[in-house]
Amino acid sequence: MNILVVGGAGFLGSHLVDRLIAEGNTVDVVDDLSSGSLANLADARAAGGGLKIHTLDVLADEFPALVAMRPPDVVYHLAWLAPGRGPATQAGRAMQGMIAVLEAARARGSKVVTTLPGAALYGDVPLRDLPIKEGHAWKPVGIHGIIAKAVVDLLNLYRAEHTVEFTALAMSTIYGPRQRPDGGVVGSFAHALHGDVSPLIHGDGRQTRDFLYVDDAVDALVRAGSRGGGLVVNIGSGISTSIRDLWTAMAGPGAKAPVVAPRRPNDVSWFALSPTRARIHLAWAPFTDLGVGLRSLG
Repeated sequence: MNILVVGGAGFLGSHLVDRLIAEGNTVDVVDDLSSGSLANLADARAAGGGLKIHTLDVLADEFPALVAMRPPDVVYHLAWLAPGRGPATQAGRAMQGMIAVLEAARARGSKVVTTLPGAALYGDVPLRDLPIKEGHAWKPVGIHGIIAKAVVDLLNLYRAEHTVEFTALAMSTIYGPRQRPDGGVVGSFAHALHGDVSPLIHGDGRQTRDFLYVDDAVDALVRAGSRGGGLVVNIGSGISTSIRDLWTAMAGPGAKAPVVAPRRPNDVSWFALSPTRARIHLAWAPFTDLGVGLRSLG
């Protein structure tokens, strides 16, 4: 298959590229390197095969021409919520970038697969409703949640009016090798451990998250390339782990005590995503235990 990965030099994108190349696909990576790194693609480049890397923004005039020259069967758009950008800039560029990808897919008959920040999309839910299923009402929080809902609206519009097929994966908290310190709490804690400094915890640390190893997330993305048309599918372990317990699991006995900061606005209290629909429509289930995944970080 010919596959385009927008954001392929980032944390999740580079792991996806590794898998796609290993399976013999022809892969084009489009990444402006504002938060990704070519170093993340070192393994994929060493593997050889059909990998081409384009240092390009999806809003550039050259992007539609690239897609026309190398028409993809599937477009993975993983760059619309890249870390390290201000919220206002992020909002405008996220919507513009999604439209650019959808227009390119419409012109070439490609399927679009993208990810959504699950916690920001669903917001705070009653504890009795965990793990969250797709039928639960969305209560978007913060700019990430608002953008995520708007992205789904765009995907549905292009499917209805232009027959652009899509699958959107509402992701839990993904972690693993190559994660930036500002890319999530696991990355932040790993950075603190490597630097032998105290980690920063916002709030009392009792808030919970659903941690998903990057290889499990990649497996869901690959399956979504040919399954789950027109659906939003939750991708998570279904297990809640508190931030406090995460630090204990990563640091072990005798570690430095965390530095406590005020709780951040729009920080949900507890969270976990049910993988039931993913089992049915993607034939996917998580397979990496949290302890095993954390040990892979070295």
